[in-house]
Amino acid sequence: MIHVCFGLHDKTGRYSKFTGTAMRSVFANTTAEVTIHILHDKTLTADNRDKFSYVAGQFKQTVKFYNVEELCADKIAAFKASMSEDFNAIFTLAAMYRFLIPQVLPADVEKAIYLDSDTIVNLDINELWQIAPGDKPLGAVAEEIADSFSHKGNSATNPLTVNGFVRCEDYFNSGVLLMNLELLRREEENLRRGVKFIAEISQRGYFDQDVLNYVFSKTYLKLPAKFNFFVREERRLSEMPSRKIYHFAGNEIKMYTADPFNRLWIEHFIKTPWFDCQTFGRLCKSVQQLRNGLKGALLNLSSAMSGKTRVFFILQNYLDFVVENFSVKDDEEIIIISYDSPMEKLIGIMNESRGKKVFFIMAPDFPFDVLIQAGFVANGDFFDCFEFLSDAQGLPLDSYPLIWAL
Repeated sequence: MIHVCFGLHDKTGRYSKFTGTAMRSVFANTTAEVTIHILHDKTLTADNRDKFSYVAGQFKQTVKFYNVEELCADKIAAFKASMSEDFNAIFTLAAMYRFLIPQVLPADVEKAIYLDSDTIVNLDINELWQIAPGDKPLGAVAEEIADSFSHKGNSATNPLTVNGFVRCEDYFNSGVLLMNLELLRREEENLRRGVKFIAEISQRGYFDQDVLNYVFSKTYLKLPAKFNFFVREERRLSEMPSRKIYHFAGNEIKMYTADPFNRLWIEHFIKTPWFDCQTFGRLCKSVQQLRNGLKGALLNLSSAMSGKTRVFFILQNYLDFVVENFSVKDDEEIIIISYDSPMEKLIGIMNESRGKKVFFIMAPDFPFDVLIQAGFVANGDFFDCFEFLSDAQGLPLDSYPLIWAL
């Protein structure tokens, strides 16, 4: 029997479809017996629970549910006690449900596979199951292998690697784990200390992953890359999916079916009970909201520009692009800015022309909140040029919100 675990916190009721789709991909690619273990809290609805059971029944497999809020109340309280109130307000404890797997699963289960819900298992999960962890508490894929492009950026600011607690080449991604439960059952206190330590040194969004790396980066078994391959990396390297576990980390699931990796996820999703007539209704509503938002933006722009002229704040490397795509006239003012440009100077320029000019700004990561704090109105006194770009200008629609709304 292969044991596969998921953690689930579903405040909106919309996240379960990701877990269900990943779960279906496990069943569809193996003939082995699999038990899925879902560690959840009170946010799991009766309807979603029934849908999980339906998917397992389609393949004559098994799914079990564990309400960790009830089963592990003392352990969760201990984790919370390890963190400050401010830190508890930032991070959901659901991210740490994987820490509870060794205690929640039956004592006679010696090994388990953990999967993030944004994965698709496009190989026989038995391949991973047959790997013996030996004396290693965990098996995982080093992140620089799973996603070499983004890892370079992450490691530059990761407090664990920057401060020498974990070597960059040893930092692993926790989206797929081969768990040696016999050994991990002895590590509860070390994990609690890891939670406390990471809460003190980091405010990053990879909190649970950092905890696992702090505790196990020197002792884990390095798995082949195919067991946790980031989709954004594979899109760069290959035209078609192969026999791998794909990780759609960073909201990489899109609605563009011309992309074979999107199709891989969608083809599993549409065969789950989460794809029903209500799904079409939610999709229609989302498209309607996009349409109304566009019309509202056009009306707002028309109103904002009445009797006023345009001024452009742009980075030098966007000059030609803006002139061409925004049809800038010779008599319209362009102010070249840099990341070192004093905000006080820009605000001063805007104050001098308040009510007479509208400012169009093209600079990634521009601190628009500073302008709002200075009393300027977004989409009234100023506009973000990137909001006007389309596929033709190299900025396609991010359709992940549509996926989320399904």
